[in-house]
Amino acid sequence: MESELNNLIKLWVLTTFSLSYSYHISAKISKGFPRLVSIFPVIFLLSILPFNIHGFHLGAAHVFVFSWMANFKLLLFAFDRGPLSPPPANLILFILAACSPFKIKEKSVKVLKCETPFQGNEPRVVPSLILEAVNKASLLTLLFYSYNFKQYFHKHVLLILYFFHTYLTIQFLLAVAAIPAQICLPGVELEPQFNAPVRATSLQDFWGRRWNLRVSEALRLTIYSPIKTISSRVIGSRWASLPAVFATFVTSGFMHELIYYHIIRKKPTWEITWFFVLQGVLVDIEIFLKKKLVATEKFRLHEAISGPLALANIALTAGWLSYTQLLRNGVDEKVIKEFNAIVEFFKRST
Repeated sequence: MESELNNLIKLWVLTTFSLSYSYHISAKISKGFPRLVSIFPVIFLLSILPFNIHGFHLGAAHVFVFSWMANFKLLLFAFDRGPLSPPPANLILFILAACSPFKIKEKSVKVLKCETPFQGNEPRVVPSLILEAVNKASLLTLLFYSYNFKQYFHKHVLLILYFFHTYLTIQFLLAVAAIPAQICLPGVELEPQFNAPVRATSLQDFWGRRWNLRVSEALRLTIYSPIKTISSRVIGSRWASLPAVFATFVTSGFMHELIYYHIIRKKPTWEITWFFVLQGVLVDIEIFLKKKLVATEKFRLHEAISGPLALANIALTAGWLSYTQLLRNGVDEKVIKEFNAIVEFFKRST
């Protein structure tokens, strides 16, 4: 546990120096290829540094934050786009914007009024974020303890528990990440990270408007929009979204494969990539049918049917291509041992 904490400190120190270089030096270089070349060593470092963290939750979270989200933001920054452009007023805000997956509401009245932190009767947002994090942590703790009896659960029940584990873990980590953002940017309102995924009416609605919105936005800016612009010149604007959507899902698959490689530490089987490739194909089919049938009012499936069908599709394909891979490599056992080690560490500390 102590060595893991030392590696974590080294990771954050090197990341701080790398992003300081990006803020003070790369930002002064002309946008485009010259700035991209100057940032490339930082992108390379952020891609490999998180692999020194071997724990499931800390390691996977840092691969997600640094190797994926921060690198995508830096790629956009190289071309003067994204949340890092124009650069924030100071280095701390730049590092926060690069490493913390949050988004400020565009019509935040409090920001426009430049009010002081927690002025007057203004609701205290930070405690509510802490409460949300504690709530998710409590539910995760219950899940961890339930894994001690997993030999009594049917495998399909376990898959459902692992799905909720993923959902709660992402929500917990994003809530924790939003706390320093709220402290450093007092008086602002942050966009939600999820938008009721279980209320999705279609696959397109689930992936584009409800699930992990900060990732969707990053993929939209770095992959979807550029490819759609190019495709519209080749095949026209009506169907330009099809190759853009497919490329976005393939990219997401590769990034998830990177996270899975960190978790499993074995040669990739590409199952998680195929899951996202399959989702990309299905979303493209959905878009095609909507434009051919729904837009012309020839056929429309009621949301009460299309929503459950979309969720069932995701659950079945994820169980087939995602979670079974984790079970096959004993990741569930690793998670239980890690949780017990953390509990034992805090017991010794107190």
